[in-house]
Amino acid sequence: MGPIIAIVGRPNVGKSTLFNRLSRSRDALVDNMPGVTRDRLYATIVHDNIPFTLVDTGGFEDLGQDPLLGMVRDQVLHAVEESDAIIFLVDGRQGILPGDEEMADILRRTEKKVYLAVNKIDGPEHDHLSTEFYRLGIEPVLTVSAAHGYGIKALLATVTADIPRTPPERDDEDQIRISVLGRPNAGKSSLINRILGHERLVVSNLPGTTRDSVDTPFTWQGKKYLLIDTAGIRKKSKVKKRIEKFSVIKALRSLDRCHIAAILLDAGREISEQDARICGYALDKGKGIVLALNKWDLVKKDQHKRTYLEREMDRRLKFVSFAPMVRISALTGERVMRLLKKIDVVYADYSRRIHTAEVNKALAEMIQKHPPPRIGKGFLKFFYATQSNTKPPTFVVFVNRPDMVHFSYERFLTNQIRDHFALMHTPIRLVFRQR
Repeated sequence: MGPIIAIVGRPNVGKSTLFNRLSRSRDALVDNMPGVTRDRLYATIVHDNIPFTLVDTGGFEDLGQDPLLGMVRDQVLHAVEESDAIIFLVDGRQGILPGDEEMADILRRTEKKVYLAVNKIDGPEHDHLSTEFYRLGIEPVLTVSAAHGYGIKALLATVTADIPRTPPERDDEDQIRISVLGRPNAGKSSLINRILGHERLVVSNLPGTTRDSVDTPFTWQGKKYLLIDTAGIRKKSKVKKRIEKFSVIKALRSLDRCHIAAILLDAGREISEQDARICGYALDKGKGIVLALNKWDLVKKDQHKRTYLEREMDRRLKFVSFAPMVRISALTGERVMRLLKKIDVVYADYSRRIHTAEVNKALAEMIQKHPPPRIGKGFLKFFYATQSNTKPPTFVVFVNRPDMVHFSYERFLTNQIRDHFALMHTPIRLVFRQR
């Protein structure tokens, strides 16, 4: 994933527009795997072969029109705390406002790298509008137009030039890394405490008690695991204390490091759009997923609630239908260790490798069974396929016209591969390349 870079600034200076421009730049490869429909809060970008994650702080909430309320100060403080670098966006047309000065004062106190981007500079003839911003005491000062694209290449080049080239973290093949995710108060810390058998983490009924990610290694039945407990991802409109704001960044960090996402759902509350978003984050990252319906002891004797929960899960979480579900109670310990058994099952599928000859034989049978539909005058021809990666299983399929692969046919092939090779509990990625 690389370093995390957050865009901060007063309301209405163009943070979300800049985020959209950077993440869709022609020179930037954006990780945009299909998931659930949701607001885009982050994008994984590769510019000049250098990866980083861009976070749109404007996408978390509507801060209103007042330039710098106390909550905005908290937002900036936590952006600085959780990110590796900051893009500080200002409005070149409006000039320096008190909110800019107060934000600059916060940013000057940090040891993080800060890039001052003066927005709404539509061309070199307007570069002079950036001159007054030098008195904020932050350099470099870069002129951009988020709306029209001026200066975007220079901004990307400047940001990536400061990213150190570090080798990727070595993967311990014997350890299954699990990221525990869920809305605040879903019982994440209680679950880990129950698994480990002692009060290793802070547990409280107040949502958001777990402020920092805590990694806990342990061994069970001769296998090594690493549990990554993350702060809850609170629904945007209900964020009252800004300390929850950048828990999303922590969730992204833990997802980048894990193999399996154990996503806790609260049986005492409705399955929400926020639960679907969290599943979407994990799916976007290509992680194995196990759904843990916690607090099952509260509803297991209520047939009406059970039926309603199952129906809501089918409706809202259909896009991760491959993910197994375990009904647990972290409070009583009911079925908690079954969760680890399901994680083992998912990890076996997630890390499985299939011989190229088997893949091509299966592909030929699938195409013969259901040939691709004709689109216009052209036709789609398949040459061969191979599994290029595991975690998740990724298959590269060489064809004459990748642009002719309809999403419905891609879905058909994915389902056929899943059934043929019994990859029932893992996401599967197909990549179509021209030969």
